[in-house]
Amino acid sequence: MINTPVTVAVAIIALWIGFHINRRVAFLHTYHIPPAISGGLLISTLVAVIEATSGIEIRFDLQLRDLLLITFFSTIGLSARLRQMLEGGKALAIMLGLAIVLLLFQNLTGTAIALLAGESPLYGLVGGSVSLAGGHGTAITWGQLFEEHFGLANASSIGMTFATAGLIAGGLIGGPVGAWLIRRNNLYSGADKLELQHIETKHKITYIIELNSVLTAVLLIALCFALGATVYGWLSDFGMRLPAFLTAMFLGILLTNSLELFKVDIDHRPIQMVGDLSLQLFLGMSLISLPLLSLQGALGLISLVMVMQIILISLITIYVVFPILGRDYDAACISSGFIGMGLGATPIGIANMNALTSRFGPSPKAYLVIPLLGAFFIDIANASLVQLLLSMDMFSN
Repeated sequence: MINTPVTVAVAIIALWIGFHINRRVAFLHTYHIPPAISGGLLISTLVAVIEATSGIEIRFDLQLRDLLLITFFSTIGLSARLRQMLEGGKALAIMLGLAIVLLLFQNLTGTAIALLAGESPLYGLVGGSVSLAGGHGTAITWGQLFEEHFGLANASSIGMTFATAGLIAGGLIGGPVGAWLIRRNNLYSGADKLELQHIETKHKITYIIELNSVLTAVLLIALCFALGATVYGWLSDFGMRLPAFLTAMFLGILLTNSLELFKVDIDHRPIQMVGDLSLQLFLGMSLISLPLLSLQGALGLISLVMVMQIILISLITIYVVFPILGRDYDAACISSGFIGMGLGATPIGIANMNALTSRFGPSPKAYLVIPLLGAFFIDIANASLVQLLLSMDMFSN
């Protein structure tokens, strides 16, 4: 087991490598592949080679990673204004409906391929929303259920393979699709021209902040942790299981809008700095720890399913999601996040959006819609849909 300090150091090295590679490789730069993807995959590939040749199992200590995720979503909540939330409410409702459509088509696609290959339709669910939109945790949970109650061999390991492949594909596909939509439709952020020029030409983020502002930001984030944990405990006592970072984000929203109501000025630059730092470290740690050896059997049927799922979500995003959301800059950023979330996980969707906004300018609506959709609503919709499908004779038999 590689301890936490070394894990953080390797994650930072992976990010540096990713930034360097992205500057040198035109495709990665043009289509805004997140540095964590390009650098992290290189490190995880090296780890897989070492494991395969030496027989030594390498595992990273990821306890800090979960805290970084809570920190990031706390900063998202602290940066959210009530007015922006109201503006994003309609988009969130629309995206929930579109997400349900995506979940349904993911399962239909996986099931159709499984049936054509003469396999159990349950494998189609494993290669559908269970592993892709659901991610590793959902894949393991449902995989064990399929193995124990339906006798589906290797459902958990197959689900982990799909989830890992989806994580990679979401990071590789989301950025290019979002960048293509922005360029094709000549879209711009709501930021002023000077800020956009700075983003376009420098590709760097510079913060000039006071120590007192940093301390205030740390205090607010700590309150999000503490109060969020308390609320999480209360909800758990009532049988409501929410992601811990979601309650922290809600507390951040409550804190920042309460302070604004009482005319308390807060410097949001250090909050944004902490958010950027925590997100990058989280992604770096996540990507270097990908179990790529689990993908060594991802050939044939599994590869075919993944290709079809990538085509499916790309078509839905370009021809349904983007037009319905209004064909504007926010719609393009949300579309990029939608692909990352739909194929991999919410943090990958956020990484895709971060790659776009660091180049083209901010999109507050996207950073509210995708985290809320991916952290809470889509999981409920996914679980409900899978339960509904399992009640059908085709799957239950």
